[in-house]
Amino acid sequence: MGQRIMGVDPGLTRCGFAVVEMQPTRAGKSLHVEVKGTSSTEDLAVRILEIQRAAELLLDEYAPDVLAIERVFSSANAPTAIATAQASGVVIAAAAARGIPVAWHTPSEVKAAVTDDGRAEKGAVARMVQRILGLPGLPKPVDATDAYAVAICHGWRSGVGAKYNMTAATPTHQGSRTALQQAQGTAPSGLTAAQRAWQEAERRAARR
Repeated sequence: MGQRIMGVDPGLTRCGFAVVEMQPTRAGKSLHVEVKGTSSTEDLAVRILEIQRAAELLLDEYAPDVLAIERVFSSANAPTAIATAQASGVVIAAAAARGIPVAWHTPSEVKAAVTDDGRAEKGAVARMVQRILGLPGLPKPVDATDAYAVAICHGWRSGVGAKYNMTAATPTHQGSRTALQQAQGTAPSGLTAAQRAWQEAERRAARR
């Protein structure tokens, strides 16, 4: 029983999208990766719409079980932070319109999940992504690497196959609870029925 995850590294100039299939054995497979770029010479409304449409096309084609997106706490560059928030918003809205749950993961959480080091360099993340997904070469550009890494992070630590739940302790920018958090909070053990089923599958796989 695999989990299909769409990872997103949000940005207005470059937005990374990756769709992966994660298994209870922690094995992963790349189904698609792309980086959608927009030009600063275009009208802002047009650029935002391009990111939204790119997300919608992928969500409709691959129908992921969950969308995992990188959450940036702050940025010294205010225009960059605003552009990232704009791109994030339309991608999240596209998922919500399709009933696809959304989870946020910080850059340090993603690095720690993939490399066991929350301050790992991008090269180390890329090498681990290549190994985990069995890619023929290092993923490029960095936006593609980051989108892959967010998806892997969610599959390993906060998704159906979670050993523990990072998302439950991570609020959104406004402190709201996501649908995933709400659903997980209703389970007596802190896990949904799907998460408990996945963990059982993991235990069976480990005994083989």
